[in-house]
Amino acid sequence: MSNDLSRRTLLGVLSLGATVSGLKGGKRLSSPATKTFSVDKKPALLGGDPVRTEPFASWPVIENNDRKAWQTVLEKGKWNRGPSVERFEKAWATKLESPYVVATASGTAALYTSLFALNIGPGDEVIIPPYTFVATLNVVLLHHALPIFVDSDRSTLQIDANKIEKAITDRTRCIMPVHLGGNVANMDAILEVGRKHGIPVLEDACQAHLAEWRNKKVGTVGDVGCFSLQASKNLNSGEGGIICGRDADVMARCAGFQDAGRGYTVNSDGEIVVDENSEFGYATLGDNRRITEFQGALLLAQLTRLEEQAQRRETNAEYLTTQLNEIEGILPAQMYDGCTRNAYHLYMFCYSPPEFLGLSRSRFIKALRAEGIPCSSGYSTLNKEPFIERTLNSPGFRRIYGADEIAKWKNRNKCPENDQLCTEAVWFGQTQLLGPKSDMDQIAGAIRKIQHNAKALLA
Repeated sequence: MSNDLSRRTLLGVLSLGATVSGLKGGKRLSSPATKTFSVDKKPALLGGDPVRTEPFASWPVIENNDRKAWQTVLEKGKWNRGPSVERFEKAWATKLESPYVVATASGTAALYTSLFALNIGPGDEVIIPPYTFVATLNVVLLHHALPIFVDSDRSTLQIDANKIEKAITDRTRCIMPVHLGGNVANMDAILEVGRKHGIPVLEDACQAHLAEWRNKKVGTVGDVGCFSLQASKNLNSGEGGIICGRDADVMARCAGFQDAGRGYTVNSDGEIVVDENSEFGYATLGDNRRITEFQGALLLAQLTRLEEQAQRRETNAEYLTTQLNEIEGILPAQMYDGCTRNAYHLYMFCYSPPEFLGLSRSRFIKALRAEGIPCSSGYSTLNKEPFIERTLNSPGFRRIYGADEIAKWKNRNKCPENDQLCTEAVWFGQTQLLGPKSDMDQIAGAIRKIQHNAKALLA
């Protein structure tokens, strides 16, 4: 793998160390032909005119096919899971070249169901990243398994795959990388560890619709993959989830679990179908994690726009990166060489105060928002959430793991790189990448304006 990471120094704030090989996209490029904004004007936070006054693209995109799909389901009167959901599952399976697909009520439901199908339960350990939405953690705890956090790679904001093997014990039963923000975790390294130890890899691709690893869609690279269809996601039905997999038995267990434990099997056409004799007969433990027909119909309509929207995000993100690479103190998230497509559910970068005269991240974000550019400080340190220790010290967990094991858990799960990442990350949402190229000029222009006026903003 090549080492294309930018060599510029961030005054010690981003100590990337010696783990930057296999990254791309970090070379400083020549300045693009951009619309110029006067950086000399007073910052909006101090009473000046903002760079941008118009809202960014609205979400979701609603067109006539959405209304027709919804109305059709409404009038047919079959509102529970039906033919629209089945058509969506087949369409998603075709798009991702996945042998089997099961739709669920949410991304969380998809992850929870998948862990059940992989036989994860009390006494098991599941490896997860500390920089992710809480659902990644919750589904592990809800199965009474022990979450083991592996530190972040601050250059990519993904799990540091080089640290996974050291976290494996004889209790490790699953590795669950997250393709955060639509970027892709280092799947070559992760799969190698999984194969070496005989541990399945469950991809949390909830934010990564159509992202790719070596030209293969994420969600199909590991043993099982899950997507979210929640309202903010790049493919959206308000709530919903998808499970992808290639093992028929595992996927039949997924189908059965989310449908109250009914028996499912693979028919002669290779489709996972409910056993005709199991309407009120049950093959396994189960739950109601089913998606509705309304969601299936909306997803079919939304799917017609997914590729075009994905291409627009990519184009705008690449253009924005060429500009932000020219601003000292702004370091866009890198991609591993194997990432052949980034879904850009989030556009993420790290902010270095020294290049802004010591302007704090919170003040930078407040100034950027005042300029009309929505942004977020991203996730907090998930591995340090107080509810984890309260959960682990509940009577049930103490009976499973014992007081000594639980007492050691905190020291096993220190993530110093992630602690630092949580103080320096800044996010833009996917809708900010759906507009014209000039929107990217305004984002970069606002950041340049803040940097130029950092001294005044410090006052």
